[in-house]
Amino acid sequence: MQKSSLSNIALVVALVAVALAVLMVFGSTIGLWDPIVGFMASRNYNNLLGYVVVVIGLVALITSFTIKQNSRAKGKGLINSTIALVLGLGILAPSIVALVIEPVKYPPIHDITTNTQSPPQFEFLTDSREGAKNSLVYGGPEIAAQQLQAFPNINPIVSDLTADAAYQKALMVAESMGWTIVAQDPKARRFESTSRTPFFNFADDIVVVVSLLEQGSRIDLRSVSRVGIGDRGVNAQRIQEFSLRFAE
Repeated sequence: MQKSSLSNIALVVALVAVALAVLMVFGSTIGLWDPIVGFMASRNYNNLLGYVVVVIGLVALITSFTIKQNSRAKGKGLINSTIALVLGLGILAPSIVALVIEPVKYPPIHDITTNTQSPPQFEFLTDSREGAKNSLVYGGPEIAAQQLQAFPNINPIVSDLTADAAYQKALMVAESMGWTIVAQDPKARRFESTSRTPFFNFADDIVVVVSLLEQGSRIDLRSVSRVGIGDRGVNAQRIQEFSLRFAE
C-alpha cells in the first residue's frame, strides 16, 4: 500500500461507514428489519464506526501533510482526508451533542394521555398489533404520577367547536401530522391511528376521543409506544404538537 493512496482509502472507508450508519437508522423504513434491530445496531456500533473513520481520517491527513509528492496529488490527498474526517465527526455528532448539551431525562414510561383518571381506551387496536411488545392496558396511578411530574402541561383540549366539528378537525390534524388512521367511529366521535418516528421507524398508536360539553367540546388523546420501556418524550411531544395544531 502506497502512502499516497491512504487518503483515498480513508474516503472510501468514511463513505461506507456513513452508508452503514444511515442504513441502521432507516433500514426499518424500507422493510429490512424491525425498528428495534436498527436501533440496537446503531446504539452498539454507530460510535465505533465514527471512531474508526476519525482515526483513519486523521492518519491520512497527517500523512498527506508529511509525505513528499506533487502539489496536485498533495491537494487531493488533503481534500479526501479532510472529507473523511468530517464524515467521521458527523457520525459521532449525536454523541458529541450529548456531551456538550446535557440530554433531557425522561421517565421510563411510554403511555401518555390527556386524561390519566380515565384514559381513552383502544377498541380496534389490540395487544396483538404487529411488532407490539407493550400492552395497551393503562399502567394506573404510578404511570399517571410519573407523567404529571414530567409533563404537567399535557391536558385535554377544550374547544368552542361543536363535538362533531371538533371530531372532523381532529381527523384533519391527525392526517396533517402523517398519522395513519386505522379505525374511526364518527357516531362515537373517536378514531385510532398509528404514527411512525422519522428515525428507526418505531410505531406508536394513538386513540382520540371527542366528547360533548355544555358549551363546546373536549378532545382527549392517548399515545402508546409499541416497544420500549421509555419513549424519550416522543409521545408527549406528539400530543403537544397535536394540541398546538388543533388550536390554530
